[in-house]
Amino acid sequence: MVSDDILMEAEEHMDAAVDYLRKEFRGIRTGRASIGLVDHIKVDYYGSPTDLRQLVSIATPEANLIVIKPFDPSSIKDIEKAIYASDLGVTPVTDGKLIRLQVPALSMERREQLSAQLKKMAEACRVTIRNARREGNKEADRQQKASELTEDDCKRCKDEIQKFTRQYEDKVNEMLDTKTKEIRET
Repeated sequence: MVSDDILMEAEEHMDAAVDYLRKEFRGIRTGRASIGLVDHIKVDYYGSPTDLRQLVSIATPEANLIVIKPFDPSSIKDIEKAIYASDLGVTPVTDGKLIRLQVPALSMERREQLSAQLKKMAEACRVTIRNARREGNKEADRQQKASELTEDDCKRCKDEIQKFTRQYEDKVNEMLDTKTKEIRET
């Protein structure tokens, strides 16, 4: 494994951590209806867990309303059960063909709780990024000891890994700031 492989692997781990955080942030309720609130829900559809978005069409006709229309009307009870089981905090209203989710406005206390939750999630992502840096640095040191990398190449590799670490931590901070602002404004 040469320094390019070390860099690529470290960057892949960091990128995966940021992607995971992005998906998690999409599921955080902001007081505004968003398809991202429900599309990750798993429905027990004929015995197998299936993503909700594969079973329904989802629309947001109003700022505080999500309308879910199942392709198979017989699955409406399973979908309703999955929504109750999710940690959304929204009660589904069913008329036999559609499911409506009224997204209530957030209280100031709930906004603070969500902001704290976002900070914890972002810090967990930063820790994952730093772990990827540590693993990359260890591998560079190992290869230098095995005479596969020169001392200069090892130093360059570590500097590049540190550069990636700063870039990805900046992305996390930017995502956190954007989502926190979104929660506080709605």
